[in-house]
Amino acid sequence: MPATVVVGTQWGDEGKGKLTDLLARDMDMVVRYQGGHNAGHRIVVDGEAFALQLVPSGVLYPHITPVIGNGVVVDPAVLLAELDRLIAKGIDVSKLVVSGNAHLIMPYHQELDRLTERFLGKNALGTTKRGIGPAYADKSSRVGLRVQDLLDAKIFREKLNVVLHEKNLILTKIYNRPAISAKDIAEKYLDELAPRIAPMIGDTVGMVHDALDRGERILLEGAQATFLDLDHGTYPFVTSSNPVAGGACTGSGLGPRDLTSIVGIAKAYVTRVGAGPFPTEVDGEMAELLVERGHEFGTNTGRRRRVGWFDAVMARQAARLNSLTEVALTKLDVLDTLDEIKVCVSYEANGVRYDYPPYHQSVLHDVTPIYEVLPGWQSDLTEVTEYGQLPSAAKGYVKFLEDTTGVTISVVGVGPGREQFVRPS
Repeated sequence: MPATVVVGTQWGDEGKGKLTDLLARDMDMVVRYQGGHNAGHRIVVDGEAFALQLVPSGVLYPHITPVIGNGVVVDPAVLLAELDRLIAKGIDVSKLVVSGNAHLIMPYHQELDRLTERFLGKNALGTTKRGIGPAYADKSSRVGLRVQDLLDAKIFREKLNVVLHEKNLILTKIYNRPAISAKDIAEKYLDELAPRIAPMIGDTVGMVHDALDRGERILLEGAQATFLDLDHGTYPFVTSSNPVAGGACTGSGLGPRDLTSIVGIAKAYVTRVGAGPFPTEVDGEMAELLVERGHEFGTNTGRRRRVGWFDAVMARQAARLNSLTEVALTKLDVLDTLDEIKVCVSYEANGVRYDYPPYHQSVLHDVTPIYEVLPGWQSDLTEVTEYGQLPSAAKGYVKFLEDTTGVTISVVGVGPGREQFVRPS
């Protein structure tokens, strides 16, 4: 049976949580395959907003088995706090399973994240300072602690002592910060957190394959997005993992042949948080309008997002990096008041036209976007319940994006609510 991947096609915040929630009603399992609590998914159900950080979006459906895959880095305290908030709202979280192979975010990861950003100064990457990057770095350096280590106190302490020997040298000798106590960490993680986490830990690779063998449907949910990918994003202004569809395989344990549908999520415009190139970025009154109408502030961090026009150059690259089978377009309603809307169809730099992003960062930072200008519809879309009810200019905009990116748009979001979407015929 099919496994479907949901992946962001821009710089994140495209509405992956809402689409995952929409698709999950027809699924049996939702697997989060990478990232940490540095990215949030916001879902509105019956007027109530749910902000999810680590827990897969499908948790809001009682029939779903939510899974945190091996590719995720987990702060157990954050996970438990998130579960407690969901429980307080009447959500059943008892089915959640956390991969024993997922890596733990430790206090020294968070401290080093904060210190590194501070010392980078004007060259800071704009991280959330939540320890995500340092945790993935330790994973690659093979000194990371994993979720399964919470089940063996002896192993946990042995690994912790080894890694803290190095981390404390860095903290004390380079950053002039106090050493971190292995005893304090062990007491918190083993005595306070492990007893609650232990019942959730499982063999998630076996689970997802068993589910497919039973004929069940699996939805794979990533965090961040294509151009924050460690390999394919606007490096170094990227995350520390692989949000692209290929990362869904390594982060869940499924193989490429298990993936049958790859749905890209794209905002009807583009946003970005933190530093890095942004060819179609706007400022002034237009930026204020998009930020205000789109509520463009981070779900977890509250940081204001940078905003700009839809970038078809990025979208084409995302289509081929992810092998997109379709696109879900979100927040079309945010553009309701505009009399004209721009779409970047290519870049120009040094007399050369680019239909895909130039590979060299120095060129990308200096490109000039080439725009097509389309008419706006100046009509409220939030009450629309069928695609045919959209104004002709709105349908024309959707069609133009399809034609210029080469990918079919299968869902169009017309508001923040769970049911506020329409499907083109």
